[in-house]
Amino acid sequence: MSAKLQEENGIHSASQGSGDVIARDVFTGRTIRLKWEQGMLAGFEPAGERDARDLWVAPALIDLQVNGYGGIDFQRDSLGLEELLSAVRQLRLSGCCRFFLTLITTEWEVLLKRLAHLRCLRSQSLELERAVVGWHVEGPFLSAEPGYHGAHRRDRMLDPTPSRISELRKAAGEDRVILTLAPERPGGVEAVALADSLGMRVCVGHSNAPSEVLRRAREMGAVGFTHLSNGCPSELNRHDNILWRVLEMEDWMITVIPDQIHVSPALFRLLHRLVRREDLVYVTDAMSAAGAPPGTYGLGDLELEVGPDQVVRRPGSTQFAGSALRPIEAPPRAAGMLRCHWRQTWGSMTQTPCRLAGLPDPWTPGQPANFILLSVDAQNQIQEWRTFCEGAGGESSSVTLTS
Repeated sequence: MSAKLQEENGIHSASQGSGDVIARDVFTGRTIRLKWEQGMLAGFEPAGERDARDLWVAPALIDLQVNGYGGIDFQRDSLGLEELLSAVRQLRLSGCCRFFLTLITTEWEVLLKRLAHLRCLRSQSLELERAVVGWHVEGPFLSAEPGYHGAHRRDRMLDPTPSRISELRKAAGEDRVILTLAPERPGGVEAVALADSLGMRVCVGHSNAPSEVLRRAREMGAVGFTHLSNGCPSELNRHDNILWRVLEMEDWMITVIPDQIHVSPALFRLLHRLVRREDLVYVTDAMSAAGAPPGTYGLGDLELEVGPDQVVRRPGSTQFAGSALRPIEAPPRAAGMLRCHWRQTWGSMTQTPCRLAGLPDPWTPGQPANFILLSVDAQNQIQEWRTFCEGAGGESSSVTLTS
């Protein structure tokens, strides 16, 4: 590690409850003294002329869509406590302290049992309770149309009936839930309204909904669209397609996977011209291959191949199925497509995810002391970082992240 990250700089491990650090604020560029007390952010004070030119401090990353990580598949019924802890710790090394654990399409009763099992695991560890801030249920209320169902099994799609929405709320208890569904399914718009009334955050996704249905879903409480440009056919009608319909919506949040694979650089730049930056959310959609070497990995009952290019595919197919993107790679890759500094993309994986999920702004006093110290090279690219999480202290990692 560099001297900048090794030296004390007034840092005391977050596990000790309090401390401070002097570095440049990722959002303002100003040198600040960040303080935390009892594991919570306590203040951001100007630090005068202290030299911190190549040391930055930023809120830790928040990922709203993680299917697995570090060789651990969250869709396995036999998932154990130590395996889930391993995935959480590997995510933390990649700059992500909090995430929504994602469950994908399967038989309805199996999905509910998996959720119950995962909630039981989480209840056994304060470390897990701090990291897994909610559940993202992506399916089985999705489109079964070719192309739109993506890697989800068409034969397991279901309509979002009131009883199923209520069962999901009961199974999740009082936990935060993001629910992705296709509102064009029978009862879909009504399901949006019911889920919203039960405190869920509803997103449209894997959908070919007409514009009028999208507008009705928004009126009923849908807050945005899940991983736009993913979960749709590779060939679309140039005059009327789901991309144009979603982009025509106003005041709607959109999540995207900024791995330079799921969304082309040109479309990525166009999204940022057409959609307000505070309405764009970066997610990894990571599966078990993320943070692991190339090879064969599982996603539920799917067997997937991941090559050195980090593209996740079904064997013998060009179809994508999740991603192998690490959270720490997301901001610089996004910056590479946008041709801007990585600082300008950091909020799309910290503040805007919190807005979509209904969480407080993470960069304010009183929030958990989850932050990252980043060292940059002469080209202002992230070279080394150290992640501090509430109750977990600091963990370091080192690799140059190119955009």
